[in-house]
Amino acid sequence: MFCPYCTSAETEVVETRVSEDGGSIRRRRNCVSCTKRFTTYERIENVTLVVIKKDGKREQFNREKLKNGILKSCEKTSVTLEQINNILDEIGRELKNKDSVEIESKKIGQIVAAKLKEIDKVAYIRFASVFERFLDLEDFEKELKRLIK
Repeated sequence: MFCPYCTSAETEVVETRVSEDGGSIRRRRNCVSCTKRFTTYERIENVTLVVIKKDGKREQFNREKLKNGILKSCEKTSVTLEQINNILDEIGRELKNKDSVEIESKKIGQIVAAKLKEIDKVAYIRFASVFERFLDLEDFEKELKRLIK
């Protein structure tokens, strides 16, 4: 760590504190050369997830965009906002635990569909009809039959 006053590389940590939320560490440092003190913070670097769209374009993962899609699927169902937020949290954790920071939109859709299928079949069918791009009534009917089995 370089001293912000004299740019010396010789500094020492004199005090370390973990933040209340546990998300960062505050360190008081002392420069060996000029003896001035300064503070540094150590935080976890947030990984930016990239979504690969069906057309091959890439865009940054947007939790709000995903939330809006799930909300539309869950309108007039018994699915609560808390359940939706739990789904979003679970998906966020799953995506961050993947080996790559890039993920296909199709895989995200599959994860959402599986989670909706567990909690509400109507929300699942609504989501699947958009996600799977049902082209006609037969596609919709096939999925309903699979769901009923």
